[in-house]
Amino acid sequence: MSTSLGEFEQLVLLALMRLGDEAYGVTVQRELAKRGKREVSLATVYTTLVRLEAKGLVNSRLGDPTPQRGGRRKKHYALDVAGRDALTDSLRTIRKMARGLDTAWDA
Repeated sequence: MSTSLGEFEQLVLLALMRLGDEAYGVTVQRELAKRGKREVSLATVYTTLVRLEAKGLVNSRLGDPTPQRGGRRKKHYALDVAGRDALTDSLRTIRKMARGLDTAWDA
């Protein structure tokens, strides 16, 4: 069974892949701004991460408390195997749909 992904979910999953162990809300938000030219609120990022986790596509873990964060922990996110599969399927579908449309972009 394939999991349907929205565009923003795809972008968040791609950011998680790029960031690896450094992926948490703020770094995902920065990656979306830097590479995706998408300025989004931190709340939007976290809402999407929670939704992706509920879908079983990402998992999370709490990091160690740090003095820079006043003793609070960061919640790190990582792509799960199911998330990688869903992203692969989604991107494959987009490539198939776009195949052969090169001339349509010039019109």
